Amino acid sequence: MGKSLVILGSQWGDEGKGKIVDLLTPDYDYVVRYQGGSNAGHTVIVGDKKYALHLIPSGILREGKKNIISNGVVIALEELIAEMEKVKDVAGNFEGRLFISDRAHIVFPYHKILDGLSEKKKGKDKVGTTLKGIGPAYMAKYARTGIRIADLFDPPYFRSRLENAMEEAKEIAEKIYGEKFELSTEKVYDETLRLFENIENLVADTSLMLDKALKKGERVLFEGAQGTMLDIDMGTYPYVTSSNASALGLSNGTGVSPKLIGQAEVYGVSKAYVTRVGAGPFPTELNDGVGQKLREEGHEYGTTTGRPRRCGWLDLVALRFAARINGMDGLIITKLDVLDHFDEIKVAVAYEYEGELIRDFPASLKILENCKPVYKTLKGWDKNTFGLKDKSQLPKEVWEFIETVEEETGVPVVMLSTGPERSEYIWLK
Repeated sequence: MGKSLVILGSQWGDEGKGKIVDLLTPDYDYVVRYQGGSNAGHTVIVGDKKYALHLIPSGILREGKKNIISNGVVIALEELIAEMEKVKDVAGNFEGRLFISDRAHIVFPYHKILDGLSEKKKGKDKVGTTLKGIGPAYMAKYARTGIRIADLFDPPYFRSRLENAMEEAKEIAEKIYGEKFELSTEKVYDETLRLFENIENLVADTSLMLDKALKKGERVLFEGAQGTMLDIDMGTYPYVTSSNASALGLSNGTGVSPKLIGQAEVYGVSKAYVTRVGAGPFPTELNDGVGQKLREEGHEYGTTTGRPRRCGWLDLVALRFAARINGMDGLIITKLDVLDHFDEIKVAVAYEYEGELIRDFPASLKILENCKPVYKTLKGWDKNTFGLKDKSQLPKEVWEFIETVEEETGVPVVMLSTGPERSEYIWLK
């Protein structure tokens, strides 16, 4: 491995990145979240305990590692503090272990209100957000009406910005959505400062920290949230998240020079099939018994929302696209064992649109919605791979599956995850 590594989602999120980051953390000095907010859900199982992380990097579960929530993340203070409470049994003292960017923007209660009103207004065309206020928080950031962690060190300045922001939120709620807005500015102001007292000593210039660390040759593991196909610029817009969930968000999300980031390797995490939460096009979706079997075998219900995930066969057109824009050096395939008892396994190698074959992922939503997957059918292995740790134990049909993925994406498969526990994996390369 290189000095630093990027672990990110290759699909529509929920690929199992949390386990992979936790597994690899011992080899790194820092673990960094660079985008998204509490709409992310990274689950790590340690022994008989399950930790669902939403804001804190998965490296917090490993002793002595430094974890950074960088400037590209939007932070709901009450959710961050509740999460800290849940992991304190393993994290211990957060000082010196968790650092929060002073440039990170804050998610406020009015962002969550506006999120809900916006989705309600869209009706059948709703995006399917987690209603965590993430989109409105990023909207405020780019409209220059957002409030950053740094602003809380100056209460009069914070109050002034909050008053303006909440007046605007009130006007939007009442004049655009026709809903009463009864949130008290005074209450939000007092509660925010009260919450801030819990993390004030963890705030740092994380951009400077990372610059120094990388120049010293320290090893940094960058942890992506959501997945490449949900990237605000390159995903299935408008059914995307509100940040750059691909490697494209690394530099602006951390405040680190692209020259330093460019020295990192990039590993994409992909399930052996595909899932998606929320609305939006999904060419290989299976609305039949096979899709239901994938859902039940894979326990496909959202970490953040609990919603049942949409399921389908592995889409190598989308994965090929993700490999290209992220500059992937390797693929990590998770949930291989979910496919253990299928007689045949399909992978989409192309799309058919109006009689033409498409091998490159299209930008147009209209085209994508009308694409039919062109499948390559592989023989199932009908053997148990759950918990395997030695590649010599893998059935030959698994190797045929891996070879197909590598040939179609041009990226080597470097690891398989064979179960949810941190010890259940196989290095291939």
